[in-house]
Amino acid sequence: MLWPFNHFRKPRLTPPGTIEAIYGMIVTQAREPIFYRGLGVPDTVNGRFDLLLLHLWLLLRRLRTVQSATELSQALFDRFCEDMDDNLREMGVGDQTVPKRMRAFGEAFYGRVQAYDQAMEAGGEALASAICKNILNGTGLDQAQRLAAYARASEADLGRTDEGALLRASFKFPPALPEDVTP
Repeated sequence: MLWPFNHFRKPRLTPPGTIEAIYGMIVTQAREPIFYRGLGVPDTVNGRFDLLLLHLWLLLRRLRTVQSATELSQALFDRFCEDMDDNLREMGVGDQTVPKRMRAFGEAFYGRVQAYDQAMEAGGEALASAICKNILNGTGLDQAQRLAAYARASEADLGRTDEGALLRASFKFPPALPEDVTP
């Protein structure tokens, strides 16, 4: 049976399969072992969360330049929120606590987006400093510089990606640590 109020909802232009495919690429890239083994990202719930946020930010930053990507960007953020909610419940967080934790996730997301955007605009060591603070818990500036170089290379790679490919989930993130990426 169809929900009687479905006709009030705006039809989604982005197919759900596309959202799942793109979000899956973000999660897969954030789980690359090199980030944890070679670049010092703590292999913890918080470390994985922060790396997921970094990749989501990189893609959303690129989608801001695509005129018809507003809905896709919102759908990706919504999918991220659903994923965080599901993960909290899987970890046994109670129904009363989930909204508080989700609020904290939202604050973390928006805080990091602002910090990374400002750092990217400032250039130089600003992005490495933001990554060091947010992902590496204030330690490992060498590794933060390598992660910042990766983020800049990813941004450049995504910038060269055709808009249609972005909207169809026909793109890939660059390798986690290509040979030509230096801090």
